[in-house]
This record gives sequence, structure tokens and C-alpha cells, in this order.
Amino acid sequence: MAKDMESGEASRHSPPILPPSRNRRSTDPFLVICRCFSVITALTALLCVCANVLSAIRSFRNGSDIFGGIFRCYAIALAIFVALVETEWDFILKFWRVLEYWVGRGMLQIFVAVMTRAFPDVIWARRDLVLLQEISSYLLLACGVTYVVAGLLCIGFFKRSRIQKETSREHAAKDLEELERRKRELEALLMEERDSRYGIS
Repeated sequence: MAKDMESGEASRHSPPILPPSRNRRSTDPFLVICRCFSVITALTALLCVCANVLSAIRSFRNGSDIFGGIFRCYAIALAIFVALVETEWDFILKFWRVLEYWVGRGMLQIFVAVMTRAFPDVIWARRDLVLLQEISSYLLLACGVTYVVAGLLCIGFFKRSRIQKETSREHAAKDLEELERRKRELEALLMEERDSRYGIS
């Protein structure tokens, strides 16, 4: 009887085992808008890739505009690079630190848009190809101008600070979950030790 009262008293005063806390990630609307704009810019750069690929194929096939085809190959490479930059891959930003800043990124996009628009293929009367070049180049030009203006307004710096805060918040949440998990394990060990001790005595 006394043992039952002592074990009941011990289990009553033992700290309760807390359920695992679920980390609800609060989505930052500003970062969501920035990611959507990056997706739009990447798709526009891929559209420039398509326009330059078609133009390069036509230039090499006719054989009369070899230098134009080589020019289009450079435009294709730079447009693919623009699309990769929009993914913000650490491997790329590690070697081209200037592309972390929106002004540098916008200048690169404007340059690719000018390369896509330069030397339109009007000689061969392919108006559909010229229209594709114009649409893709003007869209990428608009994205580049937006990046330059936003960079001059320090919006890129604001985005990087928000990303750092979100990253530190995620790390703190993971550390808190790890501490809670260890706390539950220690509480379980204490209860087992307490039960075994009262059971022996």
C-alpha cells in the first residue's frame, strides 16, 4: 500500500512528456514574390534560348551567315547562364559574386536581351522567328530593367536580409526540436529509473 502511494506520488510529480512541437513555417510574402519573379525571369531567359537556337540553326543551315550563327551561340550560352543565375545556385554565386546584387544581374539580362534582338532574321522572310526574337528580348529587357531599378532602391539588400533572418529562424527551430527530443528521452529514462527503483524497494 505504501509502495503504491509512493509510486503514485512519484508519477504525479514527474514532469509530463510533451508532444513533439510542429514547426509551422511562416511564409514571407515578400520572398514569395521574389521567387515568382525569378521564375518568370528564368522562363523568359529560356524563351530567349529558343529564339536564338532557331536563329542559329537557320544561319548555319543557309551557310551565308556563319558569323551570325556564332553570335547566336554566345547568346544561347549567356541566356542559359541567366536562367541558372535565377535559381541562385551557390556554386554560381560563389564565383560570380557580382550577380548577387540585382544591378549586376539586371545588366546581364539587358545585355542578353540586346543580343537576342540584334541582327533580326528579316532576310529570309521568317516573320514568326523575328516575332519570337522581339517578344523574348523585350520581356527579358523588362526583367532586367526591373532588376536594375529594384537594385538601385536597395530591394535586393532587403531580400538578402530577409533570407538570412528566415535561415536563422529555421536553424533555431531545428535546434529547439532537437532539445525537445532530448528532453523527452531524458524524461522517459527518469521515469523508467524511478519505476524500477520503486518496484525493487
